[in-house]
Amino acid sequence: MITHNWMVDKMYKILVKRALNPTVVLMEIEAPMVAKKAEPGQFIILRTDENGERIPLTVADYDREKGSVTIIFQTVGATTDKLARMNEGDYIHDFVGPLGKKTHTDGLKRVAVVGGGVGCAIAYPVAKKLHSLGCEVHAICGFRNKELVILEDEFKKASSKFVLMSDDGSAGEKGLVTDALKKLIESGEKYDEVITIGPLIMMKFVCALTKEYGIKTVASMNPIMVDGTGMCGGCRLTVGGKTVFACVDGPEFDGHLIDFDEAMSRSNIYADFEKHKRERDCNLLKKEVE
Repeated sequence: MITHNWMVDKMYKILVKRALNPTVVLMEIEAPMVAKKAEPGQFIILRTDENGERIPLTVADYDREKGSVTIIFQTVGATTDKLARMNEGDYIHDFVGPLGKKTHTDGLKRVAVVGGGVGCAIAYPVAKKLHSLGCEVHAICGFRNKELVILEDEFKKASSKFVLMSDDGSAGEKGLVTDALKKLIESGEKYDEVITIGPLIMMKFVCALTKEYGIKTVASMNPIMVDGTGMCGGCRLTVGGKTVFACVDGPEFDGHLIDFDEAMSRSNIYADFEKHKRERDCNLLKKEVE
């Protein structure tokens, strides 16, 4: 428990906590300086406590007047599991940002925003911003099943056309986001740009599809990241044959130039380590409760 006011002043209060589905949590954090400059496409890096690891999370929304920033995350590792156990009124130790480059929105008149899974949390602020600028937004969101659907109502408000897809057909239409996008394109829809955010394999096939039709496509990348300043090199990607860093050069890049196979290979490097770390930390928490 935090007992000293000077410590509280340096931390970031959890104002709202809400479960969006069994594994995805929304939190609204009191962070006025971050909220003041945050834009869609950017991210923050947080630590739950002074001994915690640094993890990047995309800005899902912000309220400049309230001075708050919304994050949405999936409990997939030790730190996100620890974060998910925190509650309204608790304080996050570090909340640094906004980092990265904002989404390019100038001059866009018709855009398809394609999100998959928890990546829809990143796609939503982009769709919302474009919609507020008068752009015609067609949003396509894909999930494995009905239980995992998030932000459906929010997307409907932020787009002139919304298509919900699920692998098993339990929500919206059965099929992949690429099926929906191809259907729209072949029905005559013309887009200035397609913006895709989600699992790497999904973005790879979205970009492969739009390349066939010659439609400019931007993909938001979220590789392994440590410092968020380009110094560690952990978030490096190959785009157009050149090495770039997602934290400072992105996180959005020309989807037709990204080496997705390399990105997928690198993303799996620490999978086993993270799994064991989460299991260990969960066991420690259980012992503390007992």
